[in-house]
Amino acid sequence: MTCPPSRFCWRKPGARRRSCGRWGKGSGPMPSHETFLSAFRSGIFGAGLPVGVTARNPDEAERRFAVYRNNVLHSLTEALAARFPVVARLVGAEFFAAMARVFAEAHPPESPMLFDWGGAFPGFLEEFPPVAGLPYLPDVARLERARGRAYHAADAEPLPPAALAEAAGRADRIALGLHPSVALITSGHAIHAIWAGNQPGVTPGPISDRPETVLVLRDRTLEVPVWRLGPGEAAFCAALLARRPLLAAAEAALTTDPQFAPQELLARLQRAGALISIEEDAQ
Repeated sequence: MTCPPSRFCWRKPGARRRSCGRWGKGSGPMPSHETFLSAFRSGIFGAGLPVGVTARNPDEAERRFAVYRNNVLHSLTEALAARFPVVARLVGAEFFAAMARVFAEAHPPESPMLFDWGGAFPGFLEEFPPVAGLPYLPDVARLERARGRAYHAADAEPLPPAALAEAAGRADRIALGLHPSVALITSGHAIHAIWAGNQPGVTPGPISDRPETVLVLRDRTLEVPVWRLGPGEAAFCAALLARRPLLAAAEAALTTDPQFAPQELLARLQRAGALISIEEDAQ
């Protein structure tokens, strides 16, 4: 007695397994794995049906692949919106979704780790004609990109206060190393005011456009604050990032702003855990 076909029955030893798909008739020789993956990727991001993609009913292959393509692009749109929420709020969800699709087709992810995708987005915005009337948008995107990178930056042990105090007497020949999360963004627009005014729960108000420089870092509590810096503070932080001696950094800041007090900013950086090393014989 033979049981009817069932998923609970074992196949007879040596029985051939049926394939639920086959290489299409007339498709030519089967491509290599790498070639197929490249064609499949191109099909997702703008090209037609990849060679070799078929269905039990070949006439349905294009429609089924279009569903898959739309799902992928929808997921990428959501990932981009999560990385650039202020940009998405500034342009509106519908416009952002359409723009994200154009960006994804021009700059598809190079890695499955989507938290690092979007590095080209600020530059893309600079060249995207529909947002030409929002000249601050690329720098807002740079700020948000810096926050994402800061959150995922490597850990580093902060300097103990005693080490910083001991090194102060050698300010002319030491440089202070900053945490890997620290980034400085200088803009001709009020990017801090725009970013802060478009946070969840905040009602955007009028903003006087002006040049602003911000510092992004991940602090000891694992938060990623955005500090708006004055001209002296910006010059000081730029010099620290360039590994300039501490005294030279202070002099550069005082040239920009005679009222600048380096002790206050150093204490703030210390409390945040942003100072991590002392480098001797800095030039």
